[in-house]
Amino acid sequence: MITTGRILRAVTLAAALTTTALPVMAGNSGDYLAARQARISADFDKAVFYYIRALGKDPHNPQLLEGAALSQLSAGDLERAVSIAKRMEDDDLESQISQAILSADEFMTGEYAAILDRVTADRGVGPLVDGLMVAWAQLGKGEMSQALATFDKVADTKGLRGFALYHKALALAMVGDFEGSEAIYAADGAGPLQMTRRGAMARIEVLSQLDRSDDALALLDRLFGTDLDPGLADMRERLVAGEILPFTHVTEITDGVAEIFYSVAAALNGEATDDYTLIYSRIAENLRADHVDAILLSAQLLESMGRPELATRAYRRVPRENPAFHAAELGRADALNKSGRGDAALEVLDQLAESHGELPIVHTTRGDLLRGMNRYVDAIAAYDTAISLYGEADPSQWFVLYVRGISHERLGQWPEAERDFRAALELNPEHPRVLNYLGYSLVEKKEKLDEALDMIERAASARPDSGYILDSLGWALYSLGRYEEAVSHMERAAELMPVDPVVTDHLGDVYWAVGRQLEAEFQWNRALSFDPDDKDATRIRRKLKVGLDAVLAEEGSAPLKVAQDINNNGG
Repeated sequence: MITTGRILRAVTLAAALTTTALPVMAGNSGDYLAARQARISADFDKAVFYYIRALGKDPHNPQLLEGAALSQLSAGDLERAVSIAKRMEDDDLESQISQAILSADEFMTGEYAAILDRVTADRGVGPLVDGLMVAWAQLGKGEMSQALATFDKVADTKGLRGFALYHKALALAMVGDFEGSEAIYAADGAGPLQMTRRGAMARIEVLSQLDRSDDALALLDRLFGTDLDPGLADMRERLVAGEILPFTHVTEITDGVAEIFYSVAAALNGEATDDYTLIYSRIAENLRADHVDAILLSAQLLESMGRPELATRAYRRVPRENPAFHAAELGRADALNKSGRGDAALEVLDQLAESHGELPIVHTTRGDLLRGMNRYVDAIAAYDTAISLYGEADPSQWFVLYVRGISHERLGQWPEAERDFRAALELNPEHPRVLNYLGYSLVEKKEKLDEALDMIERAASARPDSGYILDSLGWALYSLGRYEEAVSHMERAAELMPVDPVVTDHLGDVYWAVGRQLEAEFQWNRALSFDPDDKDATRIRRKLKVGLDAVLAEEGSAPLKVAQDINNNGG
């Protein structure tokens, strides 16, 4: 089994030089500090600018050199990073960052002997990467037997078997030994990496090359079902038409090496830090310009690091003719929206709806953006289009029904909203978000309170640490007059969401209902401090002036005591 801990140990890059770093010159500290801060905040373009300016005054400083190389690589510019890495090697500075950069460059220039010398001299990247690089370098030199033996040696390392066998299968397929490749895929314990999307697609191509189209189709359908993205849909259509699929996943040595770095990046994604994972995805996309999965991963990492402008630049690298173009455009729209350019994001999605209008996700994403702009009528129209594109009772359309229901609810169209929420629950009966939204809405409307409470309790059971759901549960109990029961749930919600004005306001109401009036007033004041211009601020100020009982009376609502009496009488 492949575990993240073993991967991290096998691929660890040193964050700092293994030599003793020279101090930054005092007169150079401003540029160095600016560069370091820019890199920490993932503003890699700015980091490169300041590192290069600092190097002009101190061209052999190890800290500046490694920072510049790392920032250039993170920005996606391997070519410029290579020149810095070569300077570091000329200065006899040991840095795994520079060694990774130089290794990639040597593969791109076909210097396979240099790769082997580098690893032999212990100037590689890490145990997993080094072993696989040696195998691909041997294959590049035409030493097939040695390469296969090296793959097997890496496979014997605990925790790395899946990686090694996956690359061995790719190497065999690249040289035309499709039977040998399929034998690895078919063997028990070959490793979960082969059942990733890329691994599965590679195997489907291998099966097609072996004239086993029925097996290829069966594998595709078993792993991906009927909801196919354009790349998989195209593959399926060609198989159904009797076409023999070419093997495209690795056609040259650099493709195989790109797959090393991408495989590691994909395995580390979500486990290691984003900036660390980005190193591997950037090397992969530089080794193979059409490695769209690596490009998309880099873009997603940059978004996660709070750099939507760099993510947008990465997404734009995916060509229009690529099957993953729609995924890149969806990502680009998201990045534009996160950078405050909602209108530009909508323009991207409008164009995508024209070019890829057959994909429900395009219209769903467009609807989500419009909903975020409070354009609920337009959002509903987009969701209508998405739903019309699904097959009958497709389970995956529950989410579109759910968000369309939210849009109807925001427009005050409650019958339509309730219908959508209930239809979503038919497809996904226990989804906490749907249960909570419908249950809370019913509570707010004081309708079907027993059913609403049951829904919210089921949602809370599934998500016991969700502040929103616990707030709903506490509020439902309060609405039923079960004030004492409401307290603990509302207090827990406030712990989980300590600066949410709605939750804090609700907690104040619950405290008031159980006679804890000073605590109630304290919470109402806190709620006002979080958002004094909130739509509920006037009501909160009124509660602070005259109390909750008086406000309820002014609103024509049942008094708290009456509500409690009804509850006690089983009403």
